Amino acid sequence: MGRHLIFGGNGGVGQAIARRLTKAGHEIVLCGRNRDELGKLADELSADTILCDVMEPNAIADAARDMPDRLDGFVYAVGSINLKPFQKANAEDFLTDFRLNSLGAALAFQAALPALLKAEDGASALFFSTVAVEQGFAAHASIAMAKGAVVGLTRTLATEYAPKIRVNAIAPSLVDTPLGQTVAGNEKMAEAIARMHAVPRLGKPDDIAAMAELLLTESGSWITGQVIGVDGGRSAIRVMRS
Repeated sequence: MGRHLIFGGNGGVGQAIARRLTKAGHEIVLCGRNRDELGKLADELSADTILCDVMEPNAIADAARDMPDRLDGFVYAVGSINLKPFQKANAEDFLTDFRLNSLGAALAFQAALPALLKAEDGASALFFSTVAVEQGFAAHASIAMAKGAVVGLTRTLATEYAPKIRVNAIAPSLVDTPLGQTVAGNEKMAEAIARMHAVPRLGKPDDIAAMAELLLTESGSWITGQVIGVDGGRSAIRVMRS
């Protein structure tokens, strides 16, 4: 079994990945900014923790000193959903989304890289994009730009570190998490968004965690450089509903 570092380990998707990997017998190191939530999950999973707010200067570099010497897996499950009509988005919106989703992913991977390169049988890294990169959604300019950069990062790192480290990304549609509820915060809105999918529901954190487990473990050992939609069909299928 492997040892996996999860940035954003106290978020909805990060928690689901941590629980699924722990159940399968893997060791987990949780990295997040909320000390209390991180501690509760760590107690539940018998996991180690690293306190880190990726938006704080030097926080990732500081966190690197507490990382294990060897890692088999790396997950950057930190993200935002900042939706604004384009004319109302300002420079700070674009920069904040880029720093959190893209730059943070790059710096976190860079910090974990020495430990990943020591994995005996090769390591795996996982990032998160969004269906909004593949599809054009109104009011998504800032987040789609930031997550588009994650796609470029994924494929570049997969090339640069092959075959030692496999690098992939998951591109979800809307998932029923506290972050997702900022978009679908009431039942009527959630139902309307659900009906846009061929599988007419919002995603569940474990939908994403199941794919994450595949990509992070030996089961996905011939998968790298991919951006995989776990999105109820939304990126590829259009449905007509009465």
